[in-house]
Amino acid sequence: MENKKILIVEDEEAMLSALKEKLSAVGFDVLEAKNGEDGIKMAVENKPDAIILDIVMPKMNGMEMITKLRSDSWGAKVPVVILTNLGADEKITAKVAETEPAYYLMKMDYSLTDIVDKVKSLFGV
Repeated sequence: MENKKILIVEDEEAMLSALKEKLSAVGFDVLEAKNGEDGIKMAVENKPDAIILDIVMPKMNGMEMITKLRSDSWGAKVPVVILTNLGADEKITAKVAETEPAYYLMKMDYSLTDIVDKVKSLFGV
């Protein structure tokens, strides 16, 4: 995990802060953005090793961001963990599946430790 960069794109301050703290504690370098517009800029400029992405955000939502990300040659391959409160209705599930996320996690179903474990698993840890 040393030198692995994780970009968290999350507009809820408490969740952003808690995730940053937990991921930093296990050795990840953490970048953060509070909306999809800033998230896409940060991703393209910093090329993180993985992205944790909320769906419902101001300026540009997570689905718009991941769609733009996937159109880039680097962005097409980066693992994305979608972390959301949105229920898995069929339309959302189909759209998300097209973007090939590494994981689609419901915030209420996972603890911070579970989320960190999922991120670590992306790197075989």
